[in-house]
Amino acid sequence: MKHPKSKKPAKKTVINTYPERTPRFWHGMRFCAAMGLLIRNRFHVHPVRWGMVFTVLFAGVINSTLYRLQQLFCGRRIMATKMEHPPIFIIGHWRSGTTHLHELMVRDRRFACANTYDCFAPNHFVITGWILPKLFWFLLPEKRPMDNMLIGFDRPQEDDIALCGLNAPTPYFRLAFPNHPPPYNEFLNMDGVDKNDLACFRRALRGFVQALTYSKKKRLVLKSPAHTGRIEALADLFPGAKFIHIVRDPFVLFPSTRRTWESLDYTQAFQRPHHKDLDEYILRSLALMYEGFERQRAAIPSNQICDVRYEDLARDPVGEVRRIYGQLELGDFENIREQLENYLETQQDYQPNQYALAPDVAAAIELRWANYIDKYGYTSSIAVQRAAAESSAPQASGTDCSIEN
Repeated sequence: MKHPKSKKPAKKTVINTYPERTPRFWHGMRFCAAMGLLIRNRFHVHPVRWGMVFTVLFAGVINSTLYRLQQLFCGRRIMATKMEHPPIFIIGHWRSGTTHLHELMVRDRRFACANTYDCFAPNHFVITGWILPKLFWFLLPEKRPMDNMLIGFDRPQEDDIALCGLNAPTPYFRLAFPNHPPPYNEFLNMDGVDKNDLACFRRALRGFVQALTYSKKKRLVLKSPAHTGRIEALADLFPGAKFIHIVRDPFVLFPSTRRTWESLDYTQAFQRPHHKDLDEYILRSLALMYEGFERQRAAIPSNQICDVRYEDLARDPVGEVRRIYGQLELGDFENIREQLENYLETQQDYQPNQYALAPDVAAAIELRWANYIDKYGYTSSIAVQRAAAESSAPQASGTDCSIEN
């Protein structure tokens, strides 16, 4: 079911500068994997994106060579690495505050994370991470394309990006050819997953986490929204893993997620995206993700999963992180307090994005995401009330209501 079209044309998304020189997710793939991605999609590449094709394939040759070197020098030691403490996974729908929470948690010096370089160079970061980020720091823009969060090779990053580079099943492959049917959507809730695809996913993720553990020598705090509907598979792969699950007002999630996909499609794709079915994809993805999450979380002990509301985290970040530490038994909160407070001081000037949400879109969200809204107590959202009020007022028919994020 598709939600009704807005009466008012959607405004064009303003995307932060993302230079041609900046690496894309596909620049971390080995040559055969990159060629396979193009072949599977029948080389349906827009003419202006052929330059990216050539750089991805050229990088693929380099990645293949460096991968062989890493396997030669470190392969056996990486495979033999034992995780003394299983990872802590931060999960929740895109734009629910996972990045902010990730930044807060890694203030604890006992923990490490997958950073941007690790995820963009998953095939060889162990042997190249000490030098290449220092040489090529200028390739990255100042901010992410979808918001005002800073970018850096050393900043925490999503491990599903690493899965792209490792050619493992992930819904993020949709970004390469967004005008094609989205691949691997079953990995949003793990229903009907092909056994070979599952084996590939498990092998790639475990190998990446082992390489991170070998390199960082600390307990890992990992973050990827796509993991939300996979918690049973993650708990099986990493026994004793902890999960921090964050939720947010769905009437903020939707426009913010739309901006994210629009931004990533324009910056990452080999095509010029038309976004004809983007709203339907967003509506369906959350429903799939949370169908899987709610079904699977019953198998997770209460001291291994903690729910957080973004609104509570924004209001009292120190108090919420303290509560997380207590519920998940992560040790003395005082280990992180000073670093946490110092980091929060640096974020006081952060400017959130503003969004316009049409009343008919708000109605579609309320209908399609009703379970999420009721489960997490967002039924009386101010956004819905404002949208309904503007929709019923004759002078405001078809107008938008602004939302900050």
